[in-house]
Amino acid sequence: MTTTPTGSDPTMEAIGRAVAEGRAGDTAAARRKLLDLWSAIGVTGDPLHRCTLAHHLADLHQDPARALAWDVRALDAADAMTEQRLQEHHAGLRIAGFYPSLHLNLADGYRRLGSFDAAAEHIDAAREHAPHLPQDAYGALLRSAIGQVAEAIARRDTAERASAPGAPA
Repeated sequence: MTTTPTGSDPTMEAIGRAVAEGRAGDTAAARRKLLDLWSAIGVTGDPLHRCTLAHHLADLHQDPARALAWDVRALDAADAMTEQRLQEHHAGLRIAGFYPSLHLNLADGYRRLGSFDAAAEHIDAAREHAPHLPQDAYGALLRSAIGQVAEAIARRDTAERASAPGAPA
């Protein structure tokens, strides 16, 4: 999805810098920076900031229980977000487009912990929301991951997916 940011947001920019640092290999520094930002934002802070930060922070944890805790926070924040707030940040984005990824991550986390009933509920929710995904490479990536996680749930497989965000190369 190609959209244009509507204005400067120092918190979103700081989150983006930390995420980039984590993707470049310094996950410990990225986690530290995101946790510092989380402390500044607070649990009742801007839902867009909380959702974005928690979603990315989950990917920086190899431990599925720690990742799952952040995935739950991301979904809770998305549920508190308004379309107006999202549009203030980035024209063209819709909250509905967040849910496939958020539910996918929860399904994968529950699956990795062996909680297959909870994993199945979230993979069903990811599938339900998948029509909101863009018809681009990102959308295709998520649709593929939804299928992979669904298959792993059906097999009762708790192994980490090689294609999961933050998975070791």
